[in-house]
Amino acid sequence: QVQLAESGGGLVQPGGSLRLSCTASGDIRSISGLDWLRQAPGKQSELVARITSGGGTEYSPSVKGRFTISSDNDKNTVYLEMNNLKPDDTAVYYCVAKAVIGTNLDFYPGPFRGQGTQVTVSS
Repeated sequence: QVQLAESGGGLVQPGGSLRLSCTASGDIRSISGLDWLRQAPGKQSELVARITSGGGTEYSPSVKGRFTISSDNDKNTVYLEMNNLKPDDTAVYYCVAKAVIGTNLDFYPGPFRGQGTQVTVSS
């Protein structure tokens, strides 16, 4: 089984920074593409950032220049570095893996989703 777990959320003042982590566990050799999304109360989920299996990155215009997505394949972890946070960034952030490669190079199609971590930006 494949599981994703997010961590790193919390309360931060406007202009502050947080680093979120999404760690995959189970029969994992590598993650093949992962999205960070967020959902604020009363709003639809929004794609925040994406890292492809080839290492390419994409960002929502609302976070471009402030957020950075990166991966550590040795740790099966994808990070979301968030700087210059704004109150509008307040939401539950969760990660979704498109697929994972098993330790025996088996391909497991997803999506696999974590439970989410709360980010609150407030003074």
